[in-house]
Amino acid sequence: MVLPVYVYGSGVLKKEAAPVTKDCPGLAQLIADMWDTLNNAGGVGLAAPQVGHNIRLAIIDATAFKNEYPAADGFKRVFINPEVVERSEEESRFNEGCLSIPGIHEDVMRPKRVRVRYFDEHFHAHDEWLEGVPARIAQHEYDHLEGILFTERLAPIRRKIIAGKLRHIARGKSGADYKTKIM
Repeated sequence: MVLPVYVYGSGVLKKEAAPVTKDCPGLAQLIADMWDTLNNAGGVGLAAPQVGHNIRLAIIDATAFKNEYPAADGFKRVFINPEVVERSEEESRFNEGCLSIPGIHEDVMRPKRVRVRYFDEHFHAHDEWLEGVPARIAQHEYDHLEGILFTERLAPIRRKIIAGKLRHIARGKSGADYKTKIM
């Protein structure tokens, strides 16, 4: 089922998410619904707070970038209780967008590589280094679980420039071509 995406101005986007337990009710259905929502919206990543669930769950499907970035080919993951445990010193700039901030894309600096520990949908533990586009998306989604939006990573002048657009989204005028919600 396609869920509405909570947009800028929604309180759930600014809260640190709670850990997920193995007995979390409806977890498998929520994951399935998040995949439906991500595919419907044409995104590459989605965190549970973006669909109104304040839990440490995110999904990524980076395959849309596979032609430009080989590391994205076949990269499709469920991240439960992820932790970024190490970051490279080397950073890169990439033009990011967000389903919760429709219509706004800005260059964001992030580490090129990150080491992430997480559980998959079967609660199997993983510890892996991600780099390139998968690392970028994982960091973006991890930020959502920490209550951070990519716009907070922009220089103050850039934030000032897009402030009017953000107010517009917060007033329910996002212009997204997928179902959105403010709360």
